[in-house]
Amino acid sequence: MDKKDNTLFSDIFEIRSINDGGAKFDRVSRISARSENYEMDLILDINNQLYTLNTADKFSLVLASSLGVSGAKDGSTGAAGFSKTDSSWRAVVSGTERSLADDYEYVMYGRIYRYEDSDQAKVSVFISYGGLLMQLTGDYRHLQNLTVGENTAPDGPLEGGEGGG
Repeated sequence: MDKKDNTLFSDIFEIRSINDGGAKFDRVSRISARSENYEMDLILDINNQLYTLNTADKFSLVLASSLGVSGAKDGSTGAAGFSKTDSSWRAVVSGTERSLADDYEYVMYGRIYRYEDSDQAKVSVFISYGGLLMQLTGDYRHLQNLTVGENTAPDGPLEGGEGGG
């Protein structure tokens, strides 16, 4: 298997605005972006001290079911791509084995908590990354691989973006 096997969604986004209505927290920016390929709308909270983005920057966003490069979900590997004996996802990214996190500048690990039908063709998927939130809205065909309760990793803005910090 290659890393495509665990990819749930992938696209390039361009930032349209940052902190519409003002910043709510010191270290968090809420970005609004539009995807190039699937015409998806994205609202995403990021830690602006770890990664800086600006209006009109482009970035790659990937949602994956596993940090493991193989994406295996057999009995020896948990849903997040690490051994069930590991205490957290940190064991994957700090270990000697290659992980999907190695390909990105900014990685978040979270859980899909809501899937909402907007109208006949559009849906919104809501993901929480330990308090940082994401809403991805667009055609249901591009989001059908996402399931409520499923972990996602990485939410990788941020491979080859023009911003960066």
